[in-house]
Amino acid sequence: MRNLTQRVLLIAAVTLLAAACGTLAGYRLAHEIAVRTAESWLDQYAGRLMADGEASSAELRTTLAAVSASQYRSCSHAEIDYFRTLIFESEYLKDAGRMRDGRILCSAALAPTAVPQRQFKPDYTQQDGTVLFKDLAPYRNADLTVLTLQLGDFYVAFTPYTRMHLEALPMHFAETATDAPTQRTGRLLGESPAADVPLFTTDGQTRVGEALYATRCSIRFFDCVTAYTSIPEVVAVNRGKFTGCVVLCGLVGALFGLAFSLLYRRNKSTEQQLRRAIRSDKLRVVYQPIVELPSGRIVGAEALVRWIDEDGKTVGPDVFVRMAEERGFVGEITRLVLCHVLRDFGATLRNRPEFRVSINVAAADLSDPEFLPMLDRSLEQAAVPARSLAIEITESSTANYQVAIETILRLRHRGHSVHIDDFGTGYSSLAYLHDLAVDAIKIDKAFTQAIGTGSVIVAILPQILSMAEALDLAVIVEGIETQEQASYFASDTRLILAQGWLFGRPVPADVFHRDLANREAKARVDLGGKPEKDREQRTVASAA
Repeated sequence: MRNLTQRVLLIAAVTLLAAACGTLAGYRLAHEIAVRTAESWLDQYAGRLMADGEASSAELRTTLAAVSASQYRSCSHAEIDYFRTLIFESEYLKDAGRMRDGRILCSAALAPTAVPQRQFKPDYTQQDGTVLFKDLAPYRNADLTVLTLQLGDFYVAFTPYTRMHLEALPMHFAETATDAPTQRTGRLLGESPAADVPLFTTDGQTRVGEALYATRCSIRFFDCVTAYTSIPEVVAVNRGKFTGCVVLCGLVGALFGLAFSLLYRRNKSTEQQLRRAIRSDKLRVVYQPIVELPSGRIVGAEALVRWIDEDGKTVGPDVFVRMAEERGFVGEITRLVLCHVLRDFGATLRNRPEFRVSINVAAADLSDPEFLPMLDRSLEQAAVPARSLAIEITESSTANYQVAIETILRLRHRGHSVHIDDFGTGYSSLAYLHDLAVDAIKIDKAFTQAIGTGSVIVAILPQILSMAEALDLAVIVEGIETQEQASYFASDTRLILAQGWLFGRPVPADVFHRDLANREAKARVDLGGKPEKDREQRTVASAA
């Protein structure tokens, strides 16, 4: 009764407060909502712009490397033809050629008589010697900005990726670059807002009078992106909502503002908590055994990441990994998991060549040019061979088909085994698997759990197993929880690996090692203390 009275008094107090504040309170509330909304929009907009810019910069660097790889005599007809081939393969590349001391020596797109004889001065120079020219005379276009990037004696001219699909009124953007020798900052793309230079070269959000700014700077390249808008523009675009909030202004407006604020802060704080958890190594990595059917012998483990937020709530990987992918920092989670695996299983992997640990990588990892070098460095430092670390990718992460194929080939060339995770939920086909050239498929638990239920899904399993046999792929089955499910796959003539609660739940590394030692000790006792002479050393590697 007392609590009810308090709630009634609270409602009355809020109602009286809303009535007393009137139009003024409604105006201030609407203004605050407009500012916070704009800050959130700007932060997301700047992130999308930076992601788009880094993707185009990475592709450009790759193209420039291909140009620099010319094996032909300088400016020969063969070399010009080679440059032209690269130009035709790119939507954004306009020209390629040789340049020295600011003078164009030869060009794939310009006729020899059209090559300027003058010396051009670069607009920006990076620490590694890369120089950038903006709107170089031969390529000047009134409608489009054309950038020219030179490294050594080679250059490429290109139009940056269009950001028309990222335009979102009332937001604007400016992309800037800094010249390393002089530390001079200038605009590359976008508009030219009136603001201090440091604002465009420092990560973060800033408010100057009625103007709001959000800046993101690339950690790999030499540019920064600033998204900006003004509070009057935001109010004008949202005039209807603003006026409605002012008119209502009372309890409804106050509660709406509170709910919006709490939801916004909660979403934002979840991301910040995750970033802090990664920086302070607060994510946990657990390991689920992978066993050999029908013997049940443990031949590997899958590393799974877990997170409990600062409020003590368990957040599922499907939530926080997807959030990290959307916000562009999922690679930090991959590096953290790899670090844990090498720390927890380094000795095991060095001493047991047949044992393998699997880690999951995201689509962003496959397209990240730093992923493979980071993987190589980590394994070299830990003295762990590449064959001991399997890479699991989902079918959906291979949507960028060409990138996936190239990365998988490089992983396998290094000695890694590559598995398609959650197989059967995406783009499965013989041609698809043949082109990807993976080592194994992991049958999704939805198929496993259908065994014994009479579901028509079970009828697909023989087809999947036949597909794997036709392509000489190893098979790993997920989600085995009952003996009936295990027996279904154990009866197959091929070696099949499995994981699921029937064989062990995901556990910390120390528990996993203890269980592994206990199982092996029990196996030795069951065999009378004699070594297994007739057991073929079959592992994930040999199965693949």
